[in-house]
Amino acid sequence: MQGILYEEPTIWLFLLVTVVMGGWAAWMAGRAVAITWRPPVQLVFYTLILGLVIRFIHFALFEATLLTVHYYIVDTLVLLAFAVAGWRYNRARQMTTQYRWLYERTGPFSWRARESS
Repeated sequence: MQGILYEEPTIWLFLLVTVVMGGWAAWMAGRAVAITWRPPVQLVFYTLILGLVIRFIHFALFEATLLTVHYYIVDTLVLLAFAVAGWRYNRARQMTTQYRWLYERTGPFSWRARESS
């Protein structure tokens, strides 16, 4: 996997920086976009910027390559998965708490219309 998903000597650096630190920041970005009722298109824009930040952290702390399209895309796709999950989780929570007479939660990321009695 080294060389395909990450360029650091161990996978632990990739997991620490991209998955843990970047994933947390991406989840928070998804949460912020959902809470303010903004469209998910803004989330993509924010994730592209966050991907640049994560590449810089890899470069500054672990001497990775700064400007490489391959690893930027990998990092950004991982971050986008966390961001969309955070957005969807919080949107499902919003829809079922603010409109509880209309919707019920069916899982952590989904909701459905209530059946009228």
